[in-house]
Amino acid sequence: MTRKIALALVLLLTVSASIRAQTTPGFRLKDCVDYGLKNFGTTRIAEYQTENANQQARQALGQYLPQVTATGTSIDNLKLQQSIIPAGVFGPEPRVFIIGQKYQTTLTAQATQTLFDRSLLIGIKASKPNQQLAQLNTRQTREDIVYNIASNYYQVFVAQQQIALLRDNLQRTQQVLNILKLQRDNGVIQPVDYTRTEVNFNSTQSQLSLAENDLNLALNRLKYQMGFPADQVLTLSDSTLLTQLPTIDQSPFEARSLVSFQQAETNLMLQRLQLQRIKAGYIPTLSLTASYGTVNLGAQTFDKILTNFVGFGNVGLRLSIPIFDGLQRDAQVQQQRLTVLTQEEQQKLNVSAYRLQFNNAQSQIQRAQTNVKNDDLNVKLSQDVYNVTTLQYKQGTKSLTDLLNADTSYRQAQSNYINSLINLYQARLDLEQSQGSLLNFYNQL
Repeated sequence: MTRKIALALVLLLTVSASIRAQTTPGFRLKDCVDYGLKNFGTTRIAEYQTENANQQARQALGQYLPQVTATGTSIDNLKLQQSIIPAGVFGPEPRVFIIGQKYQTTLTAQATQTLFDRSLLIGIKASKPNQQLAQLNTRQTREDIVYNIASNYYQVFVAQQQIALLRDNLQRTQQVLNILKLQRDNGVIQPVDYTRTEVNFNSTQSQLSLAENDLNLALNRLKYQMGFPADQVLTLSDSTLLTQLPTIDQSPFEARSLVSFQQAETNLMLQRLQLQRIKAGYIPTLSLTASYGTVNLGAQTFDKILTNFVGFGNVGLRLSIPIFDGLQRDAQVQQQRLTVLTQEEQQKLNVSAYRLQFNNAQSQIQRAQTNVKNDDLNVKLSQDVYNVTTLQYKQGTKSLTDLLNADTSYRQAQSNYINSLINLYQARLDLEQSQGSLLNFYNQL
């Protein structure tokens, strides 16, 4: 009885899981991006880098705060040093005396407060652009996730549409085969005509098998970009891509809106601050020092090691003036100056490359829009031709060759339209990327 109840529970859980799987809503493009922004590994890496920049800022500030250390030593002088007092000091003969004591314990606390150090002040100043760079890296990570998920989502969508078209083609070809079989059996057509159509049917089946494999590969890539478990089923539900073409915002080119430009500018700012920091090494530094300690005296036996302590202490100012370092710092200044000049020239080249990418993206999307309109019209025209040719073939006024040619043209027009559509969506992504507006694109989904 218990075994039957257990089996019934297992069956119930299985059915419930199946029902949940069947009722699980599909992912739209925005859902996929939302999931990726939360779960893809680079998001967490960017968060760690931001926190690391915050900790570096704390470290830079900490170098200008008081530095306090405490030390304690306890030693056993296995053999004490000896010294000689010349004759005539304590008597007519030289005298040997022992320096120090057998056991000695010293406790010391030291504090240092920097009063002026130009290089440390510049280090604190560099903390803000360093944190800004971490934030820009986070934005770059988010933009990359949006771009990669959207691009792969479109690839999955195209693969699904190709499969739907191939299945529709198979169904239409099967209907033609059924007619041809009757005609062949009745001697109306030659067997070779049936065979030609059967070859087309088998070829379409092979194409369908390849398309299904491409769909699996595209889904796996999309899952990876989302951080989605590879062993779970991912169902897409965005059916508006075919009916609602994207609206394109033709904004003027502005390099400063690109996160890559801002990253390079922030890096350049940090390099300039580093140059100032190296030059600051020529400037004297001033700090306040203080120390206090205690040492035990007369500890000739181990049991006296923690007794008879005498204190000592001091305060002072430490002024450090660099005089000559073998021209090492001058070499560092020249190296850093060349680094700054190199990055300035590289930024000019980058701006030209960004503008080229923007211009190419504009040209690509204009061409893609034109192709979509033309291919959409061709699909409608070729469908009309196919329908008329099918009717005429049934009436005996068109040959099988005409029917097959019309079918091939219809298939090609459908395939061209799907490819034009994916090219349009990809061109839109590239344009958004070249404008630095991928996050706006995501927010408008």
